Amino acid sequence: MGDLIRGPFRDARLSATLAINERSAELARQGRDVFRLGFGQSPFPVPDGVVAALQQNAAEKDYLPVQGLGSLRQVVAEHHAREDGSAPSSEDVVIGPGSKELLFLLQLVLDADLLLPTPCWVSYAPQGWMLERRPKLLATGFAEGWKLDPAKLAEAARASTKPLLLVLNYPNNPTGQTYRLPELEALASVARDLGVLVFSDEIYGRLEYSGEHRSMSAVYPEATIVGSGLSKWCGAGGWRLGTFVFPRQLGDVRRAVMIAASETFTSVSAPVQYAAVEAFKGGKAIDDYLRHSRRVLAAVAGRTVQELTGAGIDVLQPQGGFYAFAGFDRFRPQLQSRGVRDCLEMTEAILEETGVALLPGGPFGREPSELWVRVAFVDFDGAGALAASRASGLDQALSPDFVDLYCPATAEGLRRLATWAREVQGSG
Repeated sequence: MGDLIRGPFRDARLSATLAINERSAELARQGRDVFRLGFGQSPFPVPDGVVAALQQNAAEKDYLPVQGLGSLRQVVAEHHAREDGSAPSSEDVVIGPGSKELLFLLQLVLDADLLLPTPCWVSYAPQGWMLERRPKLLATGFAEGWKLDPAKLAEAARASTKPLLLVLNYPNNPTGQTYRLPELEALASVARDLGVLVFSDEIYGRLEYSGEHRSMSAVYPEATIVGSGLSKWCGAGGWRLGTFVFPRQLGDVRRAVMIAASETFTSVSAPVQYAAVEAFKGGKAIDDYLRHSRRVLAAVAGRTVQELTGAGIDVLQPQGGFYAFAGFDRFRPQLQSRGVRDCLEMTEAILEETGVALLPGGPFGREPSELWVRVAFVDFDGAGALAASRASGLDQALSPDFVDLYCPATAEGLRRLATWAREVQGSG
């Protein structure tokens, strides 16, 4: 019957984040000790009130509007007004089965090329390839804090013959770094002058440790589409609910996405949408959940940096989310003597020799020869860690041994990774 597979899919592989999760599970089934620092899933349980709302609405079975449940879109708009200082209406909001699907549809309907500051989330570029487009990768650097230089954005925009969509993700997956207001203003100035659209992926925004996340929409409201959802800050990745907020000036783009949605996913699960109203409505319980989630993550991030830098590994202190980007380039001669030439071979060696599962930097848009990996410090019982944080009270710091007591698998995985790095150094 010939080759039935379209070009972009012939040599494609399963998403790297999903692949490492399956590989880790297989090794665990074989009886191996596996420390799951590869798959980036929130360790925290869905807040009790949101779970109760799902249970109460389990019998909701009707198709909901393509754009999303009206009451949900309203509370999402109000949520962004509170958090971002923006003023969207419910008509500006679209609900989808995860922000991933909404971004794919956005790329499908736009006649625009992607600009991707790297390192970036593993699915941005493959979505472009599926649509037979070639995303433009804009490399950032460790010394610059993995931030996009406005001059580099301007250079790419001036060189393009097509409209451009800049994907700005912060706090960033995989680096854990974020943008402050002056940095956003500088990027917005360039984007405005050169007509660049922005998709601001703020799925980790509520997990910025300072609690002071600022949205790109606050400084570039006329051309910024903001993405969020339930997967990260609400611990509900498997519920598959994402949100996009469009500026009114891009109403035609929003309508095009809705048309595509009507012919693909139709609508998001009804019970999940009803439950999401409780999540986005916020209130004391949600605020408490977020404060303690951020507090726990900041503590684990601090331990991550302490262990890795103590072993000579390059890493910046994460500012939000649950990732760190760690570099082993200074160990290149010793690693080459072990037969390790790129980041994929390095992560495979680390997994085999230590049981620590990590993701190589290549799928995040970096050159495979660069010896960088993503560390997802989430292998712990989030419910237990939240309970311990609450018990200690917010008026005093977490105890020095908090991570060892309540995040022991993550702590041990970090120790093993640090020990491996020291052994590599000693082998040269």
